[in-house]
Amino acid sequence: MNDNTTSIDKKIISVEEAEKIILSQKRDFGAETVSFKNCLGRVLTQDIVADRDLPPFNRVAMDGIAIKYEAIEKGVETFGIKATQAAGETPIEIKTVDECIEIMTGAALHSTADTIIRYEDIEIKNSKAFLQTDDIKKGQNIHWKGSDKKQGEVLVEASSIITPSVINVAVSVGAKDLTVKKLPKVVVISTGDEVIDVDKMPSPYQIRNSNAYSIEAVLKQYSILPALLHLADDEKTIREKIKQCLNDYDVLILSGGVSMGKFDYLPKVLKELSVNKLFYKVQQRPGKPFWFGNYGSKLIFAFPGNPVSVFLCLHRYFLPWLKNCLSITSKNVYAVLDENVEFKPSLTYFLQVKLQMNEGQLLAQPIKGNGSGDFSSLTGADAFMELPFDKASFQKGEVYKLWMINQTSFS
Repeated sequence: MNDNTTSIDKKIISVEEAEKIILSQKRDFGAETVSFKNCLGRVLTQDIVADRDLPPFNRVAMDGIAIKYEAIEKGVETFGIKATQAAGETPIEIKTVDECIEIMTGAALHSTADTIIRYEDIEIKNSKAFLQTDDIKKGQNIHWKGSDKKQGEVLVEASSIITPSVINVAVSVGAKDLTVKKLPKVVVISTGDEVIDVDKMPSPYQIRNSNAYSIEAVLKQYSILPALLHLADDEKTIREKIKQCLNDYDVLILSGGVSMGKFDYLPKVLKELSVNKLFYKVQQRPGKPFWFGNYGSKLIFAFPGNPVSVFLCLHRYFLPWLKNCLSITSKNVYAVLDENVEFKPSLTYFLQVKLQMNEGQLLAQPIKGNGSGDFSSLTGADAFMELPFDKASFQKGEVYKLWMINQTSFS
């Protein structure tokens, strides 16, 4: 099932090369119809249009009285209150210039009235309204029919991300079902005999399976509900399960088992299953032993097992690939380094930083951790700052690109 994509034979590639290769593997997963209640964060595939003029009637914008402006022109200052009209009721006609309708915000205005005077500018006594101001303009405090959009006009364009405000618009035009881009079917696979599930008590030499659940949590923020699978360090079992997953899922995200250890079977198994290796190892820290390949239309992101490496690779590579597939364009974000940093290995360094605004500048304060296994440091980080491989000293005041983490949208 190999798609004959040329493999990258270099032992290690740059971050830029890895990004280019991954983004070249763009996929279209089709479209589906989803209830507006379940489409937050999804991407529209067709326009939402107005099913009628917006607003659909001359809408009262202030509580008060409705009059004919002709009355003001004739010097009328006292109005008999003919009736009171609430929002949703049939509009009430005014027949004479000295009549008014006591009317509420949101009510539909009859064509015989053209001006609203708010309660603050009148006094009501004995079923009459007395003007308390001479500053009245014709047409004031009315939201005119069709002034926002005309029937048939586009309200939200295709390819827009569905936000709460988009849902507001959709519901207002009766679009209870929306057509959205399908998301990939994803399985998250963790490996290792030392890894146990969250409800188990670890031995002194075991750890709980935090990687799988952190990946799941990130994907859920993007409306992907992945399957979770854990594999022990058994080559035969790994081969069987990976083969099955290649048939059942669009994307495999693996955590652990891709380094050079004796029990790191994944590179060997993937090769035996004819998965096409597009690269293995990236010139970066953390996350250097990152393996990426394809199997026909299926993609395999095999991240190293250290928690910080997993988090970095997920945000630096998988999420940009996902946005590319969904044709979502995100703005690059940059910040000013707030203290000097030294990093001597010839690798792109992804520095964990805490962000704050200071006089209009976004400042990045480095977070000191204990390497890619120190997952506790992630809770205090807002982003990874990408520091280029061709420098060893990074000075306070220099500006570098950020990869935001701990956020909840495609922005």
